Amino acid sequence: MRKFSALVLLTALMTAGFSQPGQQPTQPALFDQPEPSEETTIIVELDESPKAFASQIETRLPLLEVVATYNTIFQGVAIKGEAEELEKLVRLDSVVNQYPVHTYSTANNGKITSLAKKDRPLLTTEVVREQTSYTGEGVKVGVIDTGIDYTHPDLTASYQGGFDVVDFDKDPMETMGGFGATMHGTHVAGIIAANGDMKGVAPEAELYAYRALGPGGTGSSVQVIAAIEQAVEDGMDVINLSLGNTVNGPDWPTTKAVNKAVELGTTVVVAAGNAGPDTWTVGSPGTSSKAITVGASSLPTTRPVLTLPGLDRKVGVQLMQGSVPWTFSKKYPLINGGSGETAIPPATGKIVVMERGVVPFTEMAQMAYEQGAVGVIIYNNQPGMFQGALTSEVPIPVAAVSGRDGKWLMEHGVEGDQWLETTRVKVDHGIAPFSSRGPVTTNWIVKPDVLAPGVNIISTVPGGYQPLQGTSMAAPHVAGVAALMIEAHPNWSPAQIKQSLMTTADLLTKKEGQPYQPTAQGAGVINTEAAIQPDLWIEPGGLYFGRIADSFFRKKVMITLHNKGDKNQTISVPLPDSPAGVTWTVPETIQLAPDEKVEIPVELSVSKAFVEEGVHQGYITLKSEDQAYQLPYLFMMERADYEKVSGFELYKDWKTQGDLSYRFYLTETVDQITVDLYRAGTMLHQGTLFKREETGAGMIEGEIDRGLKEALTGPYIAVVTVTKDKQTYSYPFPVYLENQD
Repeated sequence: MRKFSALVLLTALMTAGFSQPGQQPTQPALFDQPEPSEETTIIVELDESPKAFASQIETRLPLLEVVATYNTIFQGVAIKGEAEELEKLVRLDSVVNQYPVHTYSTANNGKITSLAKKDRPLLTTEVVREQTSYTGEGVKVGVIDTGIDYTHPDLTASYQGGFDVVDFDKDPMETMGGFGATMHGTHVAGIIAANGDMKGVAPEAELYAYRALGPGGTGSSVQVIAAIEQAVEDGMDVINLSLGNTVNGPDWPTTKAVNKAVELGTTVVVAAGNAGPDTWTVGSPGTSSKAITVGASSLPTTRPVLTLPGLDRKVGVQLMQGSVPWTFSKKYPLINGGSGETAIPPATGKIVVMERGVVPFTEMAQMAYEQGAVGVIIYNNQPGMFQGALTSEVPIPVAAVSGRDGKWLMEHGVEGDQWLETTRVKVDHGIAPFSSRGPVTTNWIVKPDVLAPGVNIISTVPGGYQPLQGTSMAAPHVAGVAALMIEAHPNWSPAQIKQSLMTTADLLTKKEGQPYQPTAQGAGVINTEAAIQPDLWIEPGGLYFGRIADSFFRKKVMITLHNKGDKNQTISVPLPDSPAGVTWTVPETIQLAPDEKVEIPVELSVSKAFVEEGVHQGYITLKSEDQAYQLPYLFMMERADYEKVSGFELYKDWKTQGDLSYRFYLTETVDQITVDLYRAGTMLHQGTLFKREETGAGMIEGEIDRGLKEALTGPYIAVVTVTKDKQTYSYPFPVYLENQD
């Protein structure tokens, strides 16, 4: 019988600074099996005690070796052996799931860049730690990522060890050389704790690497969870997770694991993701209520924008990671390059516009370069923006734009035969357009919690230094600040670290003076000096009233104010601006002595008949004599434009006899779900995979047994259609099915 494996392009865990699916199809499938005689290691999730399971293995499958057990964040074991022996695990009822751990060889990686002290740009790490003398000394920070090049001269002093749950050994080195080479973890580590020519935010912190993402920057949920457990067991004070997926829900396994780690005393910092500027785009584990979720801000700078003659629209250039700079000073014609699945026409002296699909970005760019192109623009094949990475050097610049901007360039530039012009515009301190926005479905809380610099961030990479951008770069700034805070206050809990960061953050405002919405910036941009020495703490960090369906709604929330300064404080709470049907009740003034805590009530009343449907958000202002504090709030009236389905996966489950298995996250109860499969490119209908009636919210799993007689291989589009209250919603998910003999 033929075996199939499905590599899920949108939902495979990835570094939040990298973008998929354009990188995925040529990667080894997550469920590939090794050659029969090859010895490998797998991680198995259990529904019983790992110790008891290990005893079973010793008795029933003596040729297998249990090399690690997990019982802190989740129950599981890592088992080493040959493939034919590992397949016998299916006989054991206590096995919930099995996740392969692939073995890859490493080699030296190439391009060397320098960070000369003379005339070098100001580093964002210097901006973030400018006003503090703390260095993170003695604080343990774990980086769960693609590994670290611990031989980099700026990291050797900080690096203390770690573990690799990809190759399953004690060598968490980046994937080096060839296709799939990574640099992400090294870049993240440098932002936190570089201590050489470059100084990280916490240069004297003790740096540990946990390699959970392999070649190309991908890995399974259980590898990330196993890395979290190892980091907690190793006593990390801070964990940085610059990774995520598209599941906008609070109970995905990685989100639960992060919450558990925080409960056990570890401060966990997570990147929000790079699916902005659309709302409802923060993905797991950034949806964790207990973690510090970080969005990306941009410092004042200039950036290139694209224009067409006679049209007012300006399209911002967002370079792929690893791209050469976009430095064009004259106009160029545009040409349609397709999606990379067919040959690109001759493009000498032109910029090729291509649609994101299943072909890796590097391959698309190389095809354009070989046809004489001077540059490449890749636009998204779904709503919103994305970030991409090149896995090897391409001599021409490669930029990413949103689907809407790409279609505009195709219509007015390619089809309208207009030449593209590049100009530069001044950009004020603002929110990076790619930064994912909240809120979170199901519990309706605001994310991200805070912002940090995430655009044009120079840091360490194998062989030198390189600027990258993404919320992956924003999160380690906050992890570094958390290390400084723990050095200054060793007894502060993870909740207090988060509380101090949010209370003291500086709200970002637009040119008109109005603040950006809470779902874009949370409490605002981190303020290192104020977070270490706060005058006031406000708990909770936001007021979330949930989804309102009642005709008349009233809820009172208690807020704790804690005077952390050394003098008396008088706090006033002005009434927030409110539309018709919304009424706030707040106390007038509060007196606080040094170190005094006071609980105050804030009450929201809503008359449904007068309030529009959708998300309502803003800030409650608390004023002291010399400072204003902004507390985000959010409530939702009945419906909003969030996606009902996310994280769709299609794969071959080794435990079942079905042709394929599926898994996805459903944000609310629906009347019906239908999944249809289409061939990518041609969009020929391959049939309906399954239907489900009256399905409740949460993670949904099942099997498909269609008696397939022919192999389904290559790229497909799975269209998930849900029906609720006689309305239908459809969501496309690219998948790549790989045939295995």
